[in-house]
Amino acid sequence: MDFFIPADEAHVKREKTRARDLRSSQWWKNQKGHARCHYCQAQVHPSELTMDHVVPIVRGGKTTKGNVVPACKPCNDNKKYLLPIEWQEYLDSLSKPSTDS
Repeated sequence: MDFFIPADEAHVKREKTRARDLRSSQWWKNQKGHARCHYCQAQVHPSELTMDHVVPIVRGGKTTKGNVVPACKPCNDNKKYLLPIEWQEYLDSLSKPSTDS
């Protein structure tokens, strides 16, 4: 995986607090109410959706309505701290046939 310099501890703490607050908002409840993972488009019970930061907090992302999406646990776990372009490359690698013999 590519090397990156993580965001400072104060930023991470501040954004996690904002995420906690946003999770209790009506806006977030409406997002989860669509019952669909942003990444794989799977139908998922709203209680099983997690909040994912498209640009991860540790990579400098912020907790804003434009940067958080509902994701199923497997997608969120696999995406970890990847940026959108890195996540797309990962997904593309899964769909390519193996060249190993």
